[in-house]
Amino acid sequence: MTKKVAVAKLDKGGEHFEILIDPDAALELKMGKPLGIDKVLVHEEIYKDAKKGLRASEQALKKVFGTTDVRKIAEIIIKEGEIPLTAEQRRKLIEDKKRQIVEWISRNCIDVRTKTPVPPQRVENALEQARVSIDPFKSVEEQVQEVLKEIQRIIPIKVATARVALAVSSTYAQRVKGLVAKMAKIVNERYKSDGSWEALLELPAGLQDVLIARVNDVTHGDADIRILEIVY
Repeated sequence: MTKKVAVAKLDKGGEHFEILIDPDAALELKMGKPLGIDKVLVHEEIYKDAKKGLRASEQALKKVFGTTDVRKIAEIIIKEGEIPLTAEQRRKLIEDKKRQIVEWISRNCIDVRTKTPVPPQRVENALEQARVSIDPFKSVEEQVQEVLKEIQRIIPIKVATARVALAVSSTYAQRVKGLVAKMAKIVNERYKSDGSWEALLELPAGLQDVLIARVNDVTHGDADIRILEIVY
């Protein structure tokens, strides 16, 4: 079988660079998979124009990358530059990134009118309605603020933190503490003389209902858990 070959490109420092790559391996590397550059690079050469066979000058490489090491430069080109994607690859990457963004917003935001979490489906519907563009190569953190600006035109949401007061009997104290420590910040806590546990918690506001449900499940409803305030 003939090995697939594509061209990765990067414009940087007023110069243009190209390399010949295996497109599937290059995509894996760009998405963060630990992969040796030798599995990605088809030919160890940095080009100014790969189609014409024009190599980039050593002067240009040193000016932009501070080195002439082909392997180091090739990795930078793949991670920072443009690699060709099939329509199916791009669709899948965008869907995966959109799912991550929806999960982040649903977990960290609330509807400011009702002070309640925003279900993922409602967030996804707002993304579609606002026609938000998702960059498959940017992290959730890099995109979420811009995405929020767009969908706030559709639904009144804000990033918020819930402060929660919790008290459980000695029977469930250790199990509940282990559970909430995975979901929330324990601001302060104390064990009473009877072994019961009280705590003040902070967590992403979108998780407040999940926390309450899980604590009640562990304690069979035998817990005092109250939302004290929502902080924007």
